Amino acid sequence: MAEAVVGVLIGKLAAALTNEAAAYGASLLCKEASSLKGLFREIRTAEAELESMNAYLRDSEKFKDTDETIGIFINKIRQLSFRIEDVVDEFMYKLEDNKHGGFAAKTNKRIKHVKVWRRLALQLREINAELEDTTKRRDRYLIPGFQRYAGSGDHHARSTYQTACFAREEDLVGNEDNAAKLKGWLVDDLEEKNTKITTVWGMGGVGKTTLVDHVYKMVKLDFDAAAWVTVSKSYQVKDLLRKISIEFGISIDSRNMDMRRAVDAIRNHLEGKRFLLVLDDVWEQDVWIHNILPVFPTSCTSRYVLTSRLSEVGSLATSNCAIELEPLEQNHSYMLFCKLAFWNNDDKRCPAELHDLAAKFLQKCEGLPIAIACIGRLLSCKPPTYSEWKNVHQKLELHSTNPQLPGVDNILNISLEDLPYELKNCFLHCALFPEYYEMKRRRLIRHWITSGFIKEKEKKTLEQVADGYLSDLVNRSLLQVVMKNESGRVKSCRMHDVIRRLAIDKAAKECFGKVYEGHGTFSVHGTRRLSIQNNSIVPANQFSATNLRTVYVFTSSVDIDFLRPILASSIFLSTVDLQGTQIKMLPNELFNLFNLRYLGLRNTPIESLPEAVGRLQNLEVLDAFDTNLLCLPKGVAKLSKLRYLFATVWISEGCFGRQGGVKVPRGISNLTGLHVLQNVKASTETLCDVAALTELRTFAVEDVKSEHTLSLCSALLNMTYLVSLSITTSNENEVLPLEELCLPETLSKLGLTGQLEKKRMPYILSSWSHLNNLTCLELALSKLDENSFPNLMVLHNLCFLALYKAYDGKALCFAAQSFPRLRILEISGAPQLNIFEIKEDALGALVHLRLTECPELKCLPHGIEYLTALDELYLVNTADELIETVRQESEANECNEELMKISHIRKVNIESTEKNFRRRIVSTKGK
Repeated sequence: MAEAVVGVLIGKLAAALTNEAAAYGASLLCKEASSLKGLFREIRTAEAELESMNAYLRDSEKFKDTDETIGIFINKIRQLSFRIEDVVDEFMYKLEDNKHGGFAAKTNKRIKHVKVWRRLALQLREINAELEDTTKRRDRYLIPGFQRYAGSGDHHARSTYQTACFAREEDLVGNEDNAAKLKGWLVDDLEEKNTKITTVWGMGGVGKTTLVDHVYKMVKLDFDAAAWVTVSKSYQVKDLLRKISIEFGISIDSRNMDMRRAVDAIRNHLEGKRFLLVLDDVWEQDVWIHNILPVFPTSCTSRYVLTSRLSEVGSLATSNCAIELEPLEQNHSYMLFCKLAFWNNDDKRCPAELHDLAAKFLQKCEGLPIAIACIGRLLSCKPPTYSEWKNVHQKLELHSTNPQLPGVDNILNISLEDLPYELKNCFLHCALFPEYYEMKRRRLIRHWITSGFIKEKEKKTLEQVADGYLSDLVNRSLLQVVMKNESGRVKSCRMHDVIRRLAIDKAAKECFGKVYEGHGTFSVHGTRRLSIQNNSIVPANQFSATNLRTVYVFTSSVDIDFLRPILASSIFLSTVDLQGTQIKMLPNELFNLFNLRYLGLRNTPIESLPEAVGRLQNLEVLDAFDTNLLCLPKGVAKLSKLRYLFATVWISEGCFGRQGGVKVPRGISNLTGLHVLQNVKASTETLCDVAALTELRTFAVEDVKSEHTLSLCSALLNMTYLVSLSITTSNENEVLPLEELCLPETLSKLGLTGQLEKKRMPYILSSWSHLNNLTCLELALSKLDENSFPNLMVLHNLCFLALYKAYDGKALCFAAQSFPRLRILEISGAPQLNIFEIKEDALGALVHLRLTECPELKCLPHGIEYLTALDELYLVNTADELIETVRQESEANECNEELMKISHIRKVNIESTEKNFRRRIVSTKGK
């Protein structure tokens, strides 16, 4: 994937050249200007050569494993590209250093840097000469006929995937009987208090997780509690208990979690309930026998599902409750292949002229669904012609001459190499996350942008381009969707372990990055990215390498002394991500990293940032979300290239908590390139500064008071690109100044916490009719009532609506055709609500309805029977009468009129905290 390396480097060279005029203008010495001229000349030479070479690399990459000459050439180009990048990074580092200090200090630096410019120019001249010599040597030994393969690029693949839909869950071709069997084991005899363990085992990529996930989604609503936890080979018991607690919805302090207390919390939460736990990818019996089974209560109905590659784990099943998954038979392989390769055709049939090639592809897949999915989706974006398919098959055959790449790996390799070159770096980057790690979409996008992988094109922002790349990787089955948001966009994803293994090998071989897991010999020599995933301390000299550009830490207890030698020796680092670690202060060495673009401190207990943060002049992302920071230093205002600024502090409020605002320094108006500012503590001065941030897409402000009205109004008028807005008042009695605010029509997500001015509320809400893009609305403490609520119905495109202590009326009515796209409705803390009415043809798309803390609600919502799409109903702490009505699910009351209204709803939960009562009703008419 050398062309991906070169592509990023070309962008760096172009960025360096934009500094030429400024460098000459600031130069005070003739010698310095002369030296700079020579250096810029060499940069232009390198840029021109690499631009010409990149197209060749895209086509030649596929032959590097079968043609030794091409392989040597590509490796050499990669090495030279890294050397060029080192020169350019040092040049930019020193050039920036010239700007700091007084007149005398700047002059002294420029005198010293004359020698630096000459040295760098000489180095670059030598590299350019090597580059030219390498190209000539390649031409001398190029295999005749190689060029006939050139030109078969991936333009069609790119154009097809730009409009492709998200990948759907794979059909269970050939495993329908296994799915029915597994479902029966889980839901039969649920009325009996017993424990049943089922196992699904087989080789990697055979479809274990897909099968269990399919059944899990069908049956999880039959249980009072259900959780899915991926174990992985290098599990830690404490981490596993933490994951189980979170998945079961148990509130724990993950930073200071005691194992004994975690076990007690799990037992107390599940005692007396019917629960289901899936443990995916168990690698040893001890995980279950010694670490997991003793945690759970025994006097209840419990179902466990374990997936594994090992027969020993499969043997843990209750008698006759084990499934050994085998590779698909030939006919089932062919059916799955056709569904994927011809997903856009109504009949899903393979043309007769392609039958032979289809058979050859399937022979390589060896019946493994993961390989069939990769090759099927790859071919789905090619024209269904013999010549196109033959070209793909030829590439596959070229790989087959390498004995180290048997069938399935060949398929996966071809899928990787067919990636458009812009996507290759993005894909390899995902492999650096831990096994089964749930990667958040927004975090990935920020990493890709700051690493230089993303370029603006077709009038799209960097974020939009990156979002498209993520969709491409999902559509190619190289990433799996874990969760989607209310609008159906990918929220998080993960990489299948079979694909990850191949990607890690490729990343290491190509010097893209290495993963440190704390065992075996380890060296970072030559690699550009390091992923630390183990607590074991490594000798400092292991990391003495200037070649590193990125450090990710995925182990919570990293020591500051462990980081110091890495930061001190890797002076050109562009990314340091410490998210989720327990680090409380940053080492001083970090603030010498002029090249730093990304500083990740999310979910850490860090309490302060020093003024020295202002020295990080190239910083684009400062992520201090969910920390102990109360304020940001003045130095932050100097970070003119900052694009994302997250800074929130956790505020405890009784048993609950929320993210609070952080004080930002004056001068924040200098950060005119900011896209995200979240969450700031309101002040008149801060809001005046924020008014200059016209590029904001996300803005969250806390502690708003009436005195801030004009400043906030003025600021919002300038935010013409705003997509997400959150405003929180300083206390429950403060009135939100919404009458004065002109909300931008670009808004997609809006959160408001605070009272609305009662007399003007209908006017305020009806004025939102222009918010056609708004899909998510959260209101808290708003004091809506019967007169004002109907005005919200101008928001026709809402998908999510939550009212938290926001409704004070006695009656709530949803008129016909209101909220036609709403999928989730949550109403919590409505103390007077006693009439809830839904007209026919209202809320037609509603799937989830939650009514909490409505003590006067004595009847089910009138018209709830019209909500044919409703799948889940939660009634928590409503009137006793309503709870009694719904709980009468005995044989004598099967025809109860009230119960018949909700008989179509798959899952009904009723709960009373005061009476310590919880009941779950699962409809026999489930969808």
